[in-house]
Amino acid sequence: MPPIDPSATLPPDTPLSKIPNFDPRQAPVVGVDAHLPAVGADALAPAALRRRFAEPPHWEPEIWAERRFTDRQPAKAAVLVPIVMRERPMVLLTERTAHLSTHSGQVAFPGGKQDDTDVDAADTALREAHEEIGLERPLAEVIGTLPTYTTGTMFIITPVIALVRPDYRLALNAFEVADAFEVPLDFLMNPAHHHRHAIELSGVRREWFSMPYGEDGKERFIWGATAAMLRNFYRFLSA
Repeated sequence: MPPIDPSATLPPDTPLSKIPNFDPRQAPVVGVDAHLPAVGADALAPAALRRRFAEPPHWEPEIWAERRFTDRQPAKAAVLVPIVMRERPMVLLTERTAHLSTHSGQVAFPGGKQDDTDVDAADTALREAHEEIGLERPLAEVIGTLPTYTTGTMFIITPVIALVRPDYRLALNAFEVADAFEVPLDFLMNPAHHHRHAIELSGVRREWFSMPYGEDGKERFIWGATAAMLRNFYRFLSA
């Protein structure tokens, strides 16, 4: 992966929510799940991940949906969860640009709304990943999907898991993507890094996970839908 121009990344004070006077980075942490076991390194190897999806365990997602806060009609969408097949497997994530109407400035998987011409969720996820970050389809091996997750903005998202060759090259869509980076899969599959948050907003209690990750002196604040889908992925692998 070529280096990203630092001038293209978002400043640290970029708002991560459209809700007035709300910054998820400042919300209190009400718990950390260090008591739960981490997924072992052997289970995170490409061959083990392929076997897991080929013969899935009996399990249930921990989080299905967020509280609705829009009148928008539900829309099907898909995201690609790209696991880069390095010696230490990594998850490729993006940072969305600040001007987007939904989830601006947030860490996210590449993905988006399903088009009428898309064959299935995997087709949507691969198409969007190519449009957003230039990831070529032949470099991504789809090995399975997770159950849908519905955001508060009423996107019904199917997470599509893919193994990505480490020799990939990216071309970021500057309108949608401010940055792209990798996070170790074992970091994300360790509940000691899963922070629980809760806060009252306009009389409604909202709860979510975050997985803050430090890299090169910069914190990547993974939270909301992205963290929820990663939490479900943890539940799938640890079942």
